[in-house]
Amino acid sequence: MKNLTEMLKKAQEMQAKMGDMQAELAGFEIEGVAGAGLVKVVLTGQGDLKSVSIDPSLFSAEEKDVVEDLIVAAHAQAKAKVADAAAEHMKSLTGGMELPPGFKMPF
Repeated sequence: MKNLTEMLKKAQEMQAKMGDMQAELAGFEIEGVAGAGLVKVVLTGQGDLKSVSIDPSLFSAEEKDVVEDLIVAAHAQAKAKVADAAAEHMKSLTGGMELPPGFKMPF
């Protein structure tokens, strides 16, 4: 029974650390860039789009599709950075312990 009690205590500690990590990630702002800096997006640590910045040189009727594609590309880059930051935080939280494949944090 002692081992089970210790395991439950460790699980509770990890749950508390995960909550702290989620709160910390929520405060992150991560930028994604596309088109050599012509389009930039900023996401929160939870992957929510916070802002979009588009270089004025892209504003012409002929460039509409390009601008839209660049926004999507910048968002994808920022979203990937959010996932990397979350993985690094998780690694530090679990002490480098590998989690099972497909295991997702409750974000």
